[in-house]
Amino acid sequence: MAEPQKEEQIGFHKGSLSTLAKEREELLRILRIVEQLMQMHLKGLQELGVDLAKAAQEQSSKKKMDDII
Repeated sequence: MAEPQKEEQIGFHKGSLSTLAKEREELLRILRIVEQLMQMHLKGLQELGVDLAKAAQEQSSKKKMDDII
């Protein structure tokens, strides 16, 4: 009698893992797209002459100033 319940639990866990694996694959796909878009915009800014290191440093110091206030 306990065997069918165990089989149900095994099936439930296997199904959950299968679903989560597919969700993880989709999340990774979305992350790759976002990364590609970010790289495209970074390249565009560099082509326009924006100093990204300086902009990041200014943003960092701005956050610190906000924290102080």
